Amino acid sequence: MSSTASPEEETQKEESFISHLIELRSRLIKAGAAVAVVFIALFLYPGASFIYDLLAKPMLNALPQGTHMIATGVITPFMVPVKVTMMAALVIALPIVLYQAWAFVAPGLYRHEKRLALPLIVSTTLLFILGMAFCYFFVFRTVFHFIANFAPHSITPAPDIEAYLSFVMTMFLAFGVTFEVPVIVVLLVKTGIVQLDKLRSMRGYMIVAAFVIAAVVTPPDMLSMCLLAVPLCLLFELGLLAARFVQPRKSKEESASTDLTERD
Repeated sequence: MSSTASPEEETQKEESFISHLIELRSRLIKAGAAVAVVFIALFLYPGASFIYDLLAKPMLNALPQGTHMIATGVITPFMVPVKVTMMAALVIALPIVLYQAWAFVAPGLYRHEKRLALPLIVSTTLLFILGMAFCYFFVFRTVFHFIANFAPHSITPAPDIEAYLSFVMTMFLAFGVTFEVPVIVVLLVKTGIVQLDKLRSMRGYMIVAAFVIAAVVTPPDMLSMCLLAVPLCLLFELGLLAARFVQPRKSKEESASTDLTERD
């Protein structure tokens, strides 16, 4: 015989679902407010134009002297710097956004898993910013100078600022996510989803996947592809090294026993 839930149980489930929705809304509002506050602060000082000029510096340094970027849209000179400022605000407020996401899922985790919050937030933020910095200071400089030197002398390059922003955001996202590979590898081992020995045996597949991903994400030249694929492989190896020092997730019974011991 199939058992049916009582009206009281149905009411409790409905109240629990609503409370989770309210909690999710609260966390989203707090994360959005943090980004908005940082955006307003950056918009007032140093200003959206200054931030875009800073972002465009690697391209301007690669262009012939006296050459400038162009804007083909009517409101593009205003909207593009605003978008860049919003991107900068999101990066700066990333620790708060990640904390709000963690705080939402934390009630469903064991105590020893909650202790991963601070290291996870700090490492994720630092690695993402490090990936963007690597892209800005090394990859952009190398790729833009390569393209400028390769271009025929009969062509005067004048990139559109909107197209440049789209390219930069794609590259920042690609390198930011790439630098998260060590964290992803450690989490896979820590949660017991994949064993460390299994990941080690997948090195060959990882190298192939790295070059395939790099070929899809980066511009169609070998230099850009290698600048993304090689760090991806090295960071995978770094994740394997770090995963040696973590213990796989315990079973529910062991975790419950550990939590009871910690409470005592």
